[in-house]
Amino acid sequence: MTEHQRAASMRDVAALAGVSHQTVSRVINEHPSIREATRQRVLDAMSQLHYRPNRAARALVTARSRTIGVLATSAAALYGPVSSINAIQDAGRAAGYYIAVAQLADLSPGSIAAGLDHLLAQSVEGIVVIAPQEVVLDQLQTAGLTVPYVTLQGGPSTVQRELTVDQVAGARTATRHLIELGHGRIAHISGPLEWFEAQARVHGYRVELAEAGLAPEPAVAGDWTAESGYRVGLRVLADPAVTAVFTSNDQMALGLYHAAHEAGRRIPGDLSVVGFDDIPEAAHFWPPLTTVRQDFTELGRRSIESIVAEIEGGTEPTAVSLQPDLIVRSSTAAPV
Repeated sequence: MTEHQRAASMRDVAALAGVSHQTVSRVINEHPSIREATRQRVLDAMSQLHYRPNRAARALVTARSRTIGVLATSAAALYGPVSSINAIQDAGRAAGYYIAVAQLADLSPGSIAAGLDHLLAQSVEGIVVIAPQEVVLDQLQTAGLTVPYVTLQGGPSTVQRELTVDQVAGARTATRHLIELGHGRIAHISGPLEWFEAQARVHGYRVELAEAGLAPEPAVAGDWTAESGYRVGLRVLADPAVTAVFTSNDQMALGLYHAAHEAGRRIPGDLSVVGFDDIPEAAHFWPPLTTVRQDFTELGRRSIESIVAEIEGGTEPTAVSLQPDLIVRSSTAAPV
């Protein structure tokens, strides 16, 4: 590698800025004794040379990794977890932290312990958990973690370190919308019931029906995929008296659209459908899908804000529950 091709070093930065190697090190490590004019001269030199500080060396000097871990469920390809991880990465970068993600292979205690060990081996200073299942929380409580953590989950009850969108309120809003349109037989396709979000949405559905004096339909569960929405949807639509379905996410609603087409049920003429999440494609279903929107970006931002506040100021997090919004489109109408 020639002189022009090699990566710039700290000494190159020092030479260009006209300061010592030690001064560059102090600027990188945010030492308070550096004058602002000197600090800016060093930063300008770093920018001109495209210099990137050695993360490992910096951690040795500061005894800090400035890394936050994310423990994510094996279903992290779903829209909600993906959106939250993206928001966490953006917020972490803005706060000056690296983000390390460990995705669980399965929900066995061994897999969860391995995921935590993977993050702790990287000296993470905090952990955000996007694995909303009871077995994961149980493992966290017995793991003896010495770093701060918060969970992004949506169960029927809240805990101190939980940040969530109010899943019960979202399900009640979706169900109420169908009731107010005049539907009396409203089915619900839930997600897998080991997920807190699925449990909470079933609970909200049932509570809203009960308050309206209506009986819930027998529980049917999918696995969050469009394929399961299709398969379960065929069973649900076998009962012609069902005129509306609230699905626990938009992907299963897409599968239900397929089932409705095969069953000869027009949407919304013969069947009203409400989803949950408001994935970007929901507005382009035909007809466009009425759904419940969750603000995953805000959830990710707040998780980093909470973790950083505890890392840097010792402020323990408090439970946060954001309110979702009903987005009314063309997939719902009064029953004919």
